[in-house]
Formats: sequence, C-alpha cells, structure tokens
Amino acid sequence: MTLLEPLALDDVRSYPLSERKSIVCRDDFARPWQPGGSVKEWLASLPRILAAKDLLEIVAGIVGAVERERPVLLAMGAHAIKVGLNPVIIDLMRRGVIDALALNGAGIIHDSELAMVGSTSEDVAAELGSGRFGMAEETGAYLNRAIRDGAARDIGLGRAVGAMLAEENFPYCEQSLLAQAYRLDIPVTVHVALGTDIIHFHPTVDGAAIGKTSHRDFRVFARVVSMLEGGVYINLGSAVILPEVFLKALSLVRNLGHRVQHFMTVNMDFIRQYRPLTNVVSRPTLEGGRGYNLVGHHEIMFPLLAAAVIEGLSEARAAGQGPPRAALDGRRES
Repeated sequence: MTLLEPLALDDVRSYPLSERKSIVCRDDFARPWQPGGSVKEWLASLPRILAAKDLLEIVAGIVGAVERERPVLLAMGAHAIKVGLNPVIIDLMRRGVIDALALNGAGIIHDSELAMVGSTSEDVAAELGSGRFGMAEETGAYLNRAIRDGAARDIGLGRAVGAMLAEENFPYCEQSLLAQAYRLDIPVTVHVALGTDIIHFHPTVDGAAIGKTSHRDFRVFARVVSMLEGGVYINLGSAVILPEVFLKALSLVRNLGHRVQHFMTVNMDFIRQYRPLTNVVSRPTLEGGRGYNLVGHHEIMFPLLAAAVIEGLSEARAAGQGPPRAALDGRRES
C-alpha cells in the first residue's frame, strides 16, 4: 500500500474563543459549603449543570404545580417503603404536595405489615428452602379479607386496604401510607400482577376480587391522569408495572378527549431502566412538557427532593402566596 502523506493543517480556519457558544459557564459552578448552612443554602450552592440542574427544575415544577393547584401524582414500587420513606411521603401528603398515590401489589403488603407490627421485609433466602417464605398468617388473612370486602362494596383495592387498616387501628397506622391516605381522603390505587405477591398463594385469596378491585383502581388512576395537565407525575422505583400502567392510562384519557400534554414527568431509580425511560420520561412528553430522570438511591434522593420542595413552598408563601388548596376534588369514593 502506498504511504499516504499526512493531511496538511495550514489552511484550517479558526475563530475567537469569545465568539463560541459554550455549554458550561463559570456562573453555573457550584459554591463551596460553609458550616452551619441551611437546606436552602445547600440548594443554592449546587451547580446549574446536568443532574443538579435537573433537580432544581424538578423542584420548581412541583412547587409550581402545587401553587397552581395542579395534581402531583406519586407512583412507587414497594422498595421505597422498605427503605423507610413512609414518614416523608405522609408528610408531603399532609402538606398538600402529593395528591394521589399509585402502588404495585407488593406495596400493600409491606405497608400493611408495617402498620400491624412495625416491621416488614422477610429474609427470603432463609425461608425459601423450607417453604415458609410468604406464609405469615396475618398478612394474607387481613389483606385478602379487605380485598374481598372491597369487591363486595364496589370500591378500589387501595381504598379497601386503607379502610381496613384505619378501622383495625393497628399500633403503627400513623406510619402507613394506605391508612393515612384514607384518613386524608387521598386516593391510593393498587395495580396488581397476579402471582407476584405472597397473598396470592394464601387459601383466603380471591382472584376475582383482586381483578375487580384492581381494575377499578386502574380507572381511578386514569381519572387522576386525565387531570395531569400542568401537573407532575413521579415514578419512584417501579421498573415495569407502573410505567406500563401509566402509558396505558395516558392513552386512554387522550382517546376520551382529555387534554394531557403539558406536564412534568420524573423517574427516580437506582439505574436507568428501559420502561421508565420510554414510558415515563420520553413518550408521554412528546406532545409537550418535560421528562426527567434522576439516578440514585431512593433513601437519599427522595428525602432531598422533599426537603427542597418544602423549602420552595415556604419561600413562595413567604413572598405572599397563600397555602395551596387540594388539587383534586371529590376524591373519596362513595
């Protein structure tokens, strides 16, 4: 092969650095931390770059939605419960930030066990070999009874379980999402995949009742999604079930003529997953709005987000804004 001459660089055209548009500017840099600072000061110290910039925009979006009385819907996998986030989420519900919750089937198990005995999440590896995994008596008995009662009363699964926990008044109901949401009139919907939850192999299970109550919850969830214009949808740690349910509900409400185009979606998880990225962040916002993806541990990220939102609302109210009213009306099922 003939040896090629290197390309000559003599005629390369350049221009002044000052004329170039640059993505990173010193004005966006982080500020060093000073001892004794506040959450507000910490937020102000963040760089306005990449995920830190996204976090600040997400906070502004949630605060803006609350101020405009638009709904904030939190959909979450059960892991968020298992890492101790219930008190933070309940606080946001009480403050009028979270207007509706959506859970998978595991969510009602861990939340209800916490209400009953103050602990949850068994050692699967230790119990699986003996066949004891998932066989706790009270978990299956109380939840399956609540679901059967819900089906008989034509109410959703989430409301049925919340009512049962509140009526039984278990020792730790104050830290139960379902019990507190029931008391606060905040809708909780539960989206079940049959065979995925331990209560599905207890003798008291009723598949028809699960199907009836969970499908009603899908329709309640769709009602909330139909009101999301100008609001915020957060997917916290659900990799498959809730992103799929959200996409179908969004298609349904648009088919029925509801305008849901300009809203914010946020996915928060340990790693980047296909379905949340496509079904929460990307596809739903193609008609307008903005989708965000924050990667990190739930037990760190979500309390930080909650603190930032609370600070933002406090600042807005100090500037003369009144406390927000409920974004959803007529939430309690008859």
